[in-house]
Amino acid sequence: MTTNSKRILVIGMSGVIGGLVGRKLAERHDVCALNRSKVEEVEWFDADIADLDAIQPAFEAVDIVINMATHMPAGGGSASTAAEDVAGYLSTNVIGGYNVYEAAHRAGVKRLIFASAGASVFNYVTEEPYLAMAEARWADVPEDVPRLTHLEPYRPNGVYGASKAWGEVLGRYYSDQHGMSVICVRVGHVPHPPETEYDLSAYQASIYCSHRDIVQFFERCVDAPDDLRFDIFFASSDNRGLFRDIEHPRKVIGYVPQDGIKDWPWKNPNG
Repeated sequence: MTTNSKRILVIGMSGVIGGLVGRKLAERHDVCALNRSKVEEVEWFDADIADLDAIQPAFEAVDIVINMATHMPAGGGSASTAAEDVAGYLSTNVIGGYNVYEAAHRAGVKRLIFASAGASVFNYVTEEPYLAMAEARWADVPEDVPRLTHLEPYRPNGVYGASKAWGEVLGRYYSDQHGMSVICVRVGHVPHPPETEYDLSAYQASIYCSHRDIVQFFERCVDAPDDLRFDIFFASSDNRGLFRDIEHPRKVIGYVPQDGIKDWPWKNPNG
């Protein structure tokens, strides 16, 4: 560990993004995991975030919490309200989200990084010009389209997106009320391994975030100045169809994407 090593609790390290981020951070920090599934590489706490008392011991002596835990729509995509597992969202994203903030506050955690989602503002993409960008209809995209920023009002397309908005708003409260640094990261489309651009839809390509870009993003959040009290960032690579603003995280935390999908559809050089 380096002299600047921190004790970091990664919740959801058994997932794709949590595993990528947690293993990278463990190279220079003291990382532990809170999961219902066992994590072999680091110290592991076995508990459900829906149970505040059960998870509290995992937060002791922790400097930074990264909350990757989430209950998502079936298949990982967007779902209509009628098809959504509302009970699952309430248990993990709403009650569990509150428990994580509260356990962090009780333990004196300095910073909480919350893995949010663009689903909290998804319905902007149902309208032009963002729809044309998400569908790779380049001829229909006006020049100099302003990207969707973190300052736009919430427009979720279902209970899942609303539950992510809840997590962000609750983070604002804990930052204001208790002085905790809270960073909300609206994660783009991070493919499961093996990573490949050729299997993505036009929409997924527009919000694509490579494995090394998402790892860099969370590293930047961990290393952000102590006086960053609250912020919301979109995390994506530099894609041609990207309608989400990534200039804001560049200015605030120094995030510069290394990757990006430069056109769509991809032409497979081997095909």
